[in-house]
Amino acid sequence: MTDTASSAAATSTTPQRPPRIRWVLVAFLLIGGIVNYLDRSTLSVANTTIAEEFGLGPVEMGLLLSAFAWPYAIANLPAGYLVDRFGPKWMFAAASAAWSLVGMVTAAAQSFGALYALRVALGVTEAPFFTAALSVNQRWFGRSERALPVALVNTGSQVANAIAPPLLTFLMLTMSWRGMFLVVGALGVVVALVWLRIYRDPTLREQAAIHAEEALAAGPVVPDTAKVGWGTLLRRPNTWFMVLGAFGIFYTVWVYLTWLPSYLQTSLGFSLKESGWLAALPFLCGVVGVLFGGWLSGRLIGAGVSTVRARKIPIVGGAVLAAAAVLPAAFVTHVPSVIALLSLGYFAAQVPIGCLWTLAADIAPAHQVASLGAIQNFGGFVGAAVAPVVTGAILAATGGSYTWVFVVGGALLLLGALSYGAFVRDRS
Repeated sequence: MTDTASSAAATSTTPQRPPRIRWVLVAFLLIGGIVNYLDRSTLSVANTTIAEEFGLGPVEMGLLLSAFAWPYAIANLPAGYLVDRFGPKWMFAAASAAWSLVGMVTAAAQSFGALYALRVALGVTEAPFFTAALSVNQRWFGRSERALPVALVNTGSQVANAIAPPLLTFLMLTMSWRGMFLVVGALGVVVALVWLRIYRDPTLREQAAIHAEEALAAGPVVPDTAKVGWGTLLRRPNTWFMVLGAFGIFYTVWVYLTWLPSYLQTSLGFSLKESGWLAALPFLCGVVGVLFGGWLSGRLIGAGVSTVRARKIPIVGGAVLAAAAVLPAAFVTHVPSVIALLSLGYFAAQVPIGCLWTLAADIAPAHQVASLGAIQNFGGFVGAAVAPVVTGAILAATGGSYTWVFVVGGALLLLGALSYGAFVRDRS
């Protein structure tokens, strides 16, 4: 072999630095997360307006608010499999286009039944987003790097939750709730088209650079699709305790997402416009919480803490701190103190979120990352589906009192902390 040929061969086998496009993809997934959650938030912000127009009581409104979460939870299961099977490019693009269409059609709804059916459809069409994002993260980032990009993608949902109350309230006041649904729904079409334009999988050399520290053999990130199955995952204790833990944490998060604007108006006496701004405060704290959880997990790994333990510390600590803030809110009557406790509670409840997804990527085999993430997310969104209905039932039974709403939420946060802390382990 000539010197020139030897040099070329060496160059071809030398891992290159991970390309910058992976951070472009993370940035766009963050934008996709914002659009995804704006679509979810439309009904919560229009809660009291739609209830008045359609003559809905708290129980009926609770059923409507949960109509998204039940099908979303169930649809996560096939969505995770399909992302592992077909990859994140086409699954994310198809989902984004579909949920946009559903959002725009919702603007024409004329009955409770139509609204309910369309919220069910929204839950199904939005299900592939986070599993696709997790698959992108697993392909483009090594194990020690994953916490930050996963946290950044999950920050998109919290940014949306923070800007949704004032932004969607403004749209609703200027063009009615139907116009708000149209505008927000149209954004997903743009997201789908741009994603198809920019996304690609890493090349073999890029994979070698990305996963160099893990000493992965060069080859496709996702192996033969025939190996993508759930039997081994469902036989593992970790899977079931992750499902239970996510249920407890997501339950309380979705009490915030679905009932907070109504709570501010009916219990604390704020107007629609005022509640739009006040509801943004806890969600802004949630943005910081997601980023803090990802940062803390990365720092712990850098300090020599094992990967699984570095994920569990923010998950358990955040859930316990959230419970410590939410439980007292049930008995405090001083309005600024209630707002402060709710803000602290939502900050702490978001600290685990990015780490939950990263934990799935750490524990699952490479070809089952989206599947385990989807199963865990299924458990979380069963909690999310139960939360609005249980909250509505509590309000109906107690004459509109939120005391037991906060007590139940705090107790389930502690259940989530116990499940992850005591029973999810590195069993490798």
